[in-house]
Amino acid sequence: MSVALVIVSHSVKLAEGVVELASQMAKDVTIRPAGGTEDGRIGTSFDKVSEAVTELREAGHDVAILTDLGSATMTVESVLDFLDDDEAAHVKFADGPLVEGAVAAAVTAQVGGDLDAVVAAGKARELFSQG
Repeated sequence: MSVALVIVSHSVKLAEGVVELASQMAKDVTIRPAGGTEDGRIGTSFDKVSEAVTELREAGHDVAILTDLGSATMTVESVLDFLDDDEAAHVKFADGPLVEGAVAAAVTAQVGGDLDAVVAAGKARELFSQG
């Protein structure tokens, strides 16, 4: 089963930009933005996140979700709480840096990584740090 990503941001433009960037590195991976509120303001939307997850699951994908800030994380945790046990096994949160994590997760999905590998890549903070 392929892994798709949902990018959750307080900003519609930021979510779309991260999708654009990660898609350049992983052209075959499905990535959906879920940014801003329903009326386009800064904030997060339970419905936008839930709809993106549902769409991707209905298309047969496992789903990794990445967020920009703490309240976006709370929104994602609420969405995860509403999934039944079967669906919850196919949707996971990658708590890492948004841009670097999305690129790393997308590349991992591109090369066939499973959900756990994609989430682990999305969490890896040191991938892009200089040492």
